Amino acid sequence: MIGRCQADDVPQIFEVINEAASAYRGVIPADRWHEPYMPLAELRAEIAAGVEFWCWRRHATIEGVMGLQQVADVTLIRHAYTRRRQQSQGIGTRLLDHLQGLTTGPLLVGTWKAAHWAVRFYERRGFRLVCAEEKARLLRRYWKVPERQIEESVVLQCSERSEPQP
Repeated sequence: MIGRCQADDVPQIFEVINEAASAYRGVIPADRWHEPYMPLAELRAEIAAGVEFWCWRRHATIEGVMGLQQVADVTLIRHAYTRRRQQSQGIGTRLLDHLQGLTTGPLLVGTWKAAHWAVRFYERRGFRLVCAEEKARLLRRYWKVPERQIEESVVLQCSERSEPQP
C-alpha cells in the first residue's frame, strides 16, 4: 500500500535507503561511498529541505521509499530505494507511477552513471538521459551536490513532460 511517510517513519526510511544503497558499494567511485550511505542527519536535512517521502508499506513494514521535491520550476524524484529482498516485485514502479500522478511539469531524476540498473529502471518507464552539458547545468541548478558527484552522475527527464527552463 502506498502512503505518504510520516515523521515516525524516519527510522524505517533510513533502514530502507541504507540497505538498498549497499548495491552501490564497489560500483560508484570509492571517494563517493561512505557508511552509512545516507546518515540519519542527512536524511533529516533532506526532509527539512522539502523532500516528501512516499512509502510502499506491507503490514507495518516499509519495503520501498521514493521522494518528491519541488525545486523552482521542476519536480525531482529523490532517494528511490526498495529493500533488497523486495526488489523486482514492482514496488519501485508503483511508487514512481504514484508520484508521477501527483505532479505536472518537468520531472527529473538523478542517479549514479555507474548504477546501470537504476538508469535502465527509469528508461524503461519513459525517462530519457539528458546530454552531459545539460546534466551538469541541471545538477548545479536543482540539486545541492559536489562537483565530484556531478562528474559521476546522470540526469534523466520524463519524456512525457515539458523541458525545464534554461
